[in-house]
Amino acid sequence: MGAGMGHRLLEAGHPVSVYNRTPAKAAPLVEAGARLITTPQAAADAPIVLFSLSDEAAVDHVLFETMAPALRKGTIVVDTTTTSPLYARQAATRLSAAGLTRVEACVLGNPPMAHTGDLRIFTAGVRNDVEAVGDLLRVLGKEVRYLGAAGAASTMKLAFNLLLGVQTAALAEAVSYGVGAGLDRDLLIETIVNSGFSSPVLAFRAGFMRERRYEPAAFRTRLMEKDLRLAVNDAAARGIPLPLTESAGDLMADAVAAGLGDQDAAVIGELSERRLGGTAQPKNGVVR
Repeated sequence: MGAGMGHRLLEAGHPVSVYNRTPAKAAPLVEAGARLITTPQAAADAPIVLFSLSDEAAVDHVLFETMAPALRKGTIVVDTTTTSPLYARQAATRLSAAGLTRVEACVLGNPPMAHTGDLRIFTAGVRNDVEAVGDLLRVLGKEVRYLGAAGAASTMKLAFNLLLGVQTAALAEAVSYGVGAGLDRDLLIETIVNSGFSSPVLAFRAGFMRERRYEPAAFRTRLMEKDLRLAVNDAAARGIPLPLTESAGDLMADAVAAGLGDQDAAVIGELSERRLGGTAQPKNGVVR
């Protein structure tokens, strides 16, 4: 997702300096015109720093342990990482104490949509701070919506991701049931996709299942599992049970335990079919 946003900014004429903990992943952006920096501290002179990291531990390491001490007072940190609402609020407080500004900018979409500027972006934080980076965010998204105080955008993002996770799990079970009962797999998936039960999101996941190709992942299984756990835990703290989300999270965890964490979350369908004794193999041989 971060690479897609980087390409979008470059194509819109913005100067971009790029850092990735895995340097090879930054190469396409450098070839497109970005300036490569080899340490987070090298971005210390940037007025806006945009993060797209995997989880809260990565934010702690890259931002708070490494970069924040080097950033100039007043720097705006735009964080697109999906975190818990509690972490989002705490991060805003920690940065404010350091003289820095945090804009929460949770994105909906996939890497190709990031590249074309078709993301939906939910923002939170101090409104004036969000408006200060509004032009930048409107380059990245076709919709930019302000939701309120820190944590609100994270809540909205988790609400969407729990829907995605539960739908993906339901689709995997529908396919597993139909195949186990003797239906042709391709015909079943095609029929579901062309029915009133489908949606653009469901059809997108079904495409992975139909092709049995799960890399490159649009949404890695380990990140889906992480987001579902964040939603369940935040809801539990508020006394709200989420049994379907918890079950979907368990399926994602099974896939991660099976070594499938870096493949698209649609790969959970392969696990379900294995349990039914299926022998079909994915076309690209990625699932092990």
